[in-house]
Amino acid sequence: MEDKIVTNELLDRLPPHLKQYIKPQNYEQYSPINQAVWRYVMRKNVDYLSRVAHESYMEGLRKTGISIDEIPSMYGMNRILKEIGWAAVAVDGFIPPNAFMEFQAYKVLVIASDIRQLENIEYTPAPDIIHEGAGHAPIIASPDYAEYLRRFGEVGAKAISSAHDIEMYEAVRELSILKESPPPSPLPEGEGKLSDSLKEYLKRIEDAENRVTDLQNKKTEASEISLIRNLHWWTVEYGMVGTVKEPKIYGAGLLSSIGESTWCMKPEVKKIAYSINAAYQDFDITKPQPQLYVTPDFAYLQEVLEEFANTMAVRKGGWRGLKKLIQSKQLGTIELSTGLQISGHFKRMIQNEDNEVVYFETEGETALSYREKEVIGHGVSRHQNGFRSPLGKLKGINLAIENMGPRDLQAYDFYDGKSIGFEFESGITVKGLNVTGMRNLRGELMLIQFTNCTVTYKDEVLFTPEMGDFDMAVGKEIVSAFAGAADYLSFDLVNHVSSSKTLRTKPSEKENELNEMYRKVREIREEPSPNLSQRERNALLEIYELVERNHTNDWLLPLEIYELTKADEVLKYLMDLKIRRPKVAHLIDNGLLLIEKQNTLIK
Repeated sequence: MEDKIVTNELLDRLPPHLKQYIKPQNYEQYSPINQAVWRYVMRKNVDYLSRVAHESYMEGLRKTGISIDEIPSMYGMNRILKEIGWAAVAVDGFIPPNAFMEFQAYKVLVIASDIRQLENIEYTPAPDIIHEGAGHAPIIASPDYAEYLRRFGEVGAKAISSAHDIEMYEAVRELSILKESPPPSPLPEGEGKLSDSLKEYLKRIEDAENRVTDLQNKKTEASEISLIRNLHWWTVEYGMVGTVKEPKIYGAGLLSSIGESTWCMKPEVKKIAYSINAAYQDFDITKPQPQLYVTPDFAYLQEVLEEFANTMAVRKGGWRGLKKLIQSKQLGTIELSTGLQISGHFKRMIQNEDNEVVYFETEGETALSYREKEVIGHGVSRHQNGFRSPLGKLKGINLAIENMGPRDLQAYDFYDGKSIGFEFESGITVKGLNVTGMRNLRGELMLIQFTNCTVTYKDEVLFTPEMGDFDMAVGKEIVSAFAGAADYLSFDLVNHVSSSKTLRTKPSEKENELNEMYRKVREIREEPSPNLSQRERNALLEIYELVERNHTNDWLLPLEIYELTKADEVLKYLMDLKIRRPKVAHLIDNGLLLIEKQNTLIK
């Protein structure tokens, strides 16, 4: 159906470092079983969610054109989402949290194009097209919620992560991939013997689960990205709206899960009034949630988001913000009081007795920007080996350098082309030839270039003439610190290589046979004639006999055959299957109930 990336103007404006995560949907990879899984989940969800979901969900399904009967294509979704100012892209499972948030800031839905296995039809920890397409997409038809999602992306993209977050991201991604990869051989019912390959497969899942558990139990200081991820989880993924006593569902994780959408409405799941406290409530992605948060309306989500944003380094700056960047070991940016932005990997800071940052250093490629645009001549080619600079006021001078006018600068011997030496209040001294200065839009100095320069602090030499020109950042303080580069074009960010890839196995001959039967049943159901012909009925019953003989664990195909034929022998087989496979008994019951409702409506 499509094997290339379908684009539009919203996607065209995405920066290269986001485009690297986009992949073709490859619609032809969806098997007939995949289509049947989509149809079952959507029919069950729509029937149930029409009663318990926020009113915008059903309206959103209509507005986004998401079909109940077939997996949506990116082309179709983008064509319709365009009408509400959004777009969608396919990606390979989990992508890094900051990238996910940034897509949202550009009003682009990230959709994991894989679909859960039939064995995981009720819930999967892996993002899939049911979760994304049927969960996230419809609810953005609400303008208030869509704006919350966009704003959340802007704030979340600036959140600073930790080394532990990166490790956790890779561990969860690996676990989700393993759980959604088909086993090398069918899982035996009851006490059946396991093959060696199946033992190895289950051991890998166990090891991945243990790794996630160990990382979850590891005592670490909560990073900004972990806190805002909590907010995302308890709103965008598992949020409820209304009152604690009468909540409605709007979170995509609930909307897309047959099991959890029912479970969440039960009294044993604690309902809590939504507040900023949700940021400090962790979650376990592999289990149903024991508590959920209820917002009175979507506008209140924005209030809590802004309250949280006020606690972040992007707004507070200071030594705490720089400390977060140093600990993260990730690319980040600080902004000084002059507006100068320094982007790189921060490795060191010196503080005074009041904890104020009086000196900082980066290592490796660094770029300087102003208002998110790289300062001409100050990209990574000039600052390949890091950047360092003192901050603060000069000793014995009430005015900060940035507040000095031309006469003040002359009075303190700041002449271009003249040698100068001065000392900061911190005790850091700078001696060198003042070459030139660069000013911001307010006319304030924000950068001074020196040659033959030496910078010292106590007994330590911080910079020598042998290291080249010294570019000194001008600023009293750090007013902002955030993840990523100020100007994303300053760095080569198109270098994402995950340590784990989505697993695909070649279907066996038996699986191919089963898929072919699903395909034939689907074709008969989609025939334009409202009444089943005798030839079609016979063909369906022949398929049923093959299922009964060769595919005794499959429950969904007999259910689809019964939906069309209402044959007593198929119904009896389903009743027997419920006894033989108690784990899927409720799924069969749900399907039969839907068929009964459909028959009632037809009558």
